[in-house]
Amino acid sequence: MAPLRSAHRRLGNRTHRAALLLIAIIAGVGVLPGVAVAAPAGGQQLNAADMTLLNGVRLAGLWEMPAGQMAAEKGQSAKVREIGAGIANEHQKLDELVVEAANKLGATIPSEPTAEQKGWLAEMQKASGARFDQIFVTRLRVAHGKIFPVIGAVRASTRDATVRKLCEDANGFVQHHMQMLESTGLVRWPELPPAALPAPGEDGLLAAASANTGPQVGVSSTVVWLVFLAALGTGGIATYRMLRRN
Repeated sequence: MAPLRSAHRRLGNRTHRAALLLIAIIAGVGVLPGVAVAAPAGGQQLNAADMTLLNGVRLAGLWEMPAGQMAAEKGQSAKVREIGAGIANEHQKLDELVVEAANKLGATIPSEPTAEQKGWLAEMQKASGARFDQIFVTRLRVAHGKIFPVIGAVRASTRDATVRKLCEDANGFVQHHMQMLESTGLVRWPELPPAALPAPGEDGLLAAASANTGPQVGVSSTVVWLVFLAALGTGGIATYRMLRRN
């Protein structure tokens, strides 16, 4: 009778392992193909592109507000002083909007500029006269040019109404700032970085967002599904073999 009990135990163990494997495979269906970053109260989850927008708009305000205030105080030309004050005031309004959106969505956004942005502020602090005016216009025009296409890409594809509204507000502010900076005549057009467009076949939204905001981690949904299907097939074969042995 002892061998019989042992066989029953082995059979139970194999059946238990098979059940766990099937549960794991089914659970995988619930989390693919996207990666959730934040979950608002309504249950709608934000994707990487939504968070790229929230973080980008917030970071822009954190360094461009003090940059504008600096320009309003120490700009050599009256035009730069006027534009600096205008950009600082408008970024204060935009910052209030992005903080409100983040709170509504339950998302965590930066509370201070990046190390690179702090370096730009230090660079402006040390400069004076015409050199300051040139640095101010160059740095801010390049920064606005990078966030501008991200706003459009996210607005075109986001599933979240709050993010869409923030895109529309940010688009108006950023376009106005570019126009103001360009009105100084100090923009060095040949030195502006070229447009970073997604390669054919890539997921346009995430590719455009990562291409225009620096290094980001992104995975094509096609690749995710291929990996998932391969795992599903492997798990199915393993399950079939276990059940067949039983």
